[in-house]
Amino acid sequence: MPSIAIIGSGFGGIGMAASLKADGHDDIVVFEKGDGVGGVWRENEYPGAECDVPSHLYSFSFAPNPDWSRRFAGQREILDYLERCADDLDVRRHIRFGVEVLSATFDDAAGQWVLDLAGGETHRADVLVAATGQLSRPSYPRIDGIDAFDGAVFHSATWDHDYDLRGRRVAVIGTGASAVQFVPHVAQRAASLTLFQRSAPHVLPKPDYPYSPRAVRAFRTVPGLLRASRWATYATLEPRALAFMGFDRLIKPYERRYLRMLKRQVADAELRAKLAPDDPMGCKRILMSNDYYPALTRENVDVVTEPISRVEPGGVVTDDGVLHEVDAIILGTGFAATEFLAPMSVIGAGGVDINDAWRGGAHAYLGLSVSGFPNFFMLYGPNTNLSHNSIVYMLESQFSYVSSAVAALVRTGARAMSVRADVESEFNDTLQKRLAKTVWARGCHGWYTTADGKNTQNWPGFTFAYRRATRTFDPALHDVS
Repeated sequence: MPSIAIIGSGFGGIGMAASLKADGHDDIVVFEKGDGVGGVWRENEYPGAECDVPSHLYSFSFAPNPDWSRRFAGQREILDYLERCADDLDVRRHIRFGVEVLSATFDDAAGQWVLDLAGGETHRADVLVAATGQLSRPSYPRIDGIDAFDGAVFHSATWDHDYDLRGRRVAVIGTGASAVQFVPHVAQRAASLTLFQRSAPHVLPKPDYPYSPRAVRAFRTVPGLLRASRWATYATLEPRALAFMGFDRLIKPYERRYLRMLKRQVADAELRAKLAPDDPMGCKRILMSNDYYPALTRENVDVVTEPISRVEPGGVVTDDGVLHEVDAIILGTGFAATEFLAPMSVIGAGGVDINDAWRGGAHAYLGLSVSGFPNFFMLYGPNTNLSHNSIVYMLESQFSYVSSAVAALVRTGARAMSVRADVESEFNDTLQKRLAKTVWARGCHGWYTTADGKNTQNWPGFTFAYRRATRTFDPALHDVS
């Protein structure tokens, strides 16, 4: 049986290891640079952190959880779930915590991957799976003078819980998904909050509510009820894909919902104008919150749309020359999502660096494999992100595909399999043509696209179509040695 190395212990790493174990594999090592499982849900513990996909669907189908306390679970509850999964699925004993993979190089002669680990150790594996995700590396803005700021500076993904916000003048830079969640909490505690907004997001009401004890008991005891809830949620969310695929009429109801909430929650016309996005709805990530707009109407909150010029020791200076004096700067600037696998170095067959293969932007066959990189798979790789449904559903499709690939290695006795260059090229050419017809191609600039405007993130279709495409692994589409 082949040896398998997995990098990362979030949803992807835990689920992949569990799926391989279910197929009878035990020679598995999961490398985790942190001190615990959870990935993005371990790192992002800022106030208000929670999921924007209903919990019954944002969980493994093979590890259902009837005990979610509410429809949209918070960070701590999701992390607790992943901790339990690591134990219940017998994955934890395969994890090496506190071990960062610095580089992975394919040994052509041996047909193995050689992993260089922090501390000088090396590890060899027949199959390598990167489960590092798209949201693992915080993105820090390049602002002149920020390193010389006298006060506290921290990113939402590295929240400083020892810093007391009470009585402080706080600047928040960025208005993405994390900021929309933590801004209301900061506004309640800080003496003042100045929100620097480069572009306004579309925000929809969040249909969240706690599950009653009676409902939780029913999910535990009524046969099939939890599964029915999961599939009902899926069936509700999945048709929304059409709204992003060019069927503009289907996004109109969401536009009206956003406008109604904005008008109802923000009475001041000038502030409403600031909070009105310039981009078509759906071009950037649509956010959900019931308390973001009300937080911005507080007397201690100011929304600044003037671009930031620089940071001085005493505050933030905008292009109009105004110095906004603050005691702390919180960065809600998201993640370096298009920089897949970084800062890890990945060298494939013949010494080819994956960064050279991706010079025009990341790409992969089915978002999973790259030509010239044998026995190497990525979970939540290029163009597998969603705007309409649960990434866990996509991950489970990928688990099945990788498991089938490993089974094909065993069945055929092959040492290495690498997707053919023509197969990957044809797949990605078709993918980019489809993306050109979506709402994401309407000219907005966000984390879905590279600096050159290439969409390397999103899947332009239904998740059930992706599951069908990943249902089987075909050795005939691969170079086999």
